[in-house]
Parts: sequence; structure tokens; C-alpha cells
Amino acid sequence: MNSNSDQQDFFYNLRSHFLFKVLLIGNSGVGKSCMLMRYSENQFTNNFYNTIGVDFKTKTIALGEHNVKLQIWDTAGQDRFRTITCSYYRGAQGIIIVYDITDRESFENVKTWMAEIDKYASESVNRLLVGNKADITERREVSYEEGLELSRLYQIPFYETSAKSSTNIEAAFTHITKNILNRELHNTRAVVRKTSNLRLQNRQQQQQQEKKKQEDLCC
Repeated sequence: MNSNSDQQDFFYNLRSHFLFKVLLIGNSGVGKSCMLMRYSENQFTNNFYNTIGVDFKTKTIALGEHNVKLQIWDTAGQDRFRTITCSYYRGAQGIIIVYDITDRESFENVKTWMAEIDKYASESVNRLLVGNKADITERREVSYEEGLELSRLYQIPFYETSAKSSTNIEAAFTHITKNILNRELHNTRAVVRKTSNLRLQNRQQQQQQEKKKQEDLCC
């Protein structure tokens, strides 16, 4: 089997299930749990409740020829749970930072959450900024332009969403999943190509050694 055949077989096997861990982080009350409920179950509740520590749900989606299972972790935003949730940054492939467009403090705290990502998460983790509760226009304290400017500062995608009306919920989760998938595929293919090239070099060396042995025998 040659190098190209090895790569083709492996790339064909990539058309299978991926498992990605995605975190929702942000201040308490910004609507992380409602976003998760809307995306995973297409449900919404006006009843406010604080997440105790962490909660997670799963959802499997198809992206082209790939099936992706998302493990979405809803982390508590209260300070007293901060030490609990820090450990959940490890192993995350994607992180969605959520603020509430009707709560300027939650927007200003995005920089704090970004610092936590830098401290605890992988350097290559995909990030996405979300301004939630976009349906409550009469109480808006953070403009769309401010959110967009902040996302450009951090060089990450940005969406305004509404868990209540389902606006951009699907789009936001799909966007970050596609970005994670593209990164994982790129990294995997790079490793496969390197491994295949090494195998090819080893075969060539073996062939040269065999040829030299034959030549020595002939003499």
C-alpha cells in the first residue's frame, strides 16, 4: 500500500463521529441555561434558576459528511462556583462567552472571562462571543456595534441571540462547531501526511538497503 492510498483510506474513515466539548461561560443570569435548553431541546422557560456548579446536554448534528456529537457544558457564573468550573475548561474544544445586552456589567466582564480562558483552556480553543436577550430591545444597555467591536478586538466571531425567540441560537452553535471541526480536520490531516511521508521514506530506505545487498552478493 502506498502513501497516497494510506491517506485516502484514513480520510475516508474521518467521515465518522466526532465528539466535541463546548463550554458556555459568562455572568450569572445572562441566559446560558436558556440558550442550552433552546438549542438542545427547542424549549424555553421564563423561570430563572441558577446553575449549581455545571450542567451539560448533548446534541448530534451533521456537518457535510461528518457527524458531530456536541457535549455542551453550562457553567455557573457565580463566584462561589468559580473554582468548580475552572477544571471544566480542560479538554474543551470550543467556548462560547455570553453576555446580556440588557446588563452592561455582564458585557464589561467579558474581559475577565477571556482572561480565564487564557489561563485554563487550551491555546487553540475556538471562541465565540454572544450577546443574548436581543429580543428585549427596550432595555438594551449594550449596542450591537459595541459587541461587534469587542469581538474584533479579540478576533472571534460574534452573534446577538435570543433564547426566547430562538434568534441565531442554531447559527451560533453551528458556527463554532464548524470552526472546531475544520481545525480538528486540518490538524489530523497534517499528522497523517507527516506519518505517511515517514512511512514512505522508511520504505525507500529499506528498498535501497535491499538493492545494495543484492549488488554486494553479485560481486
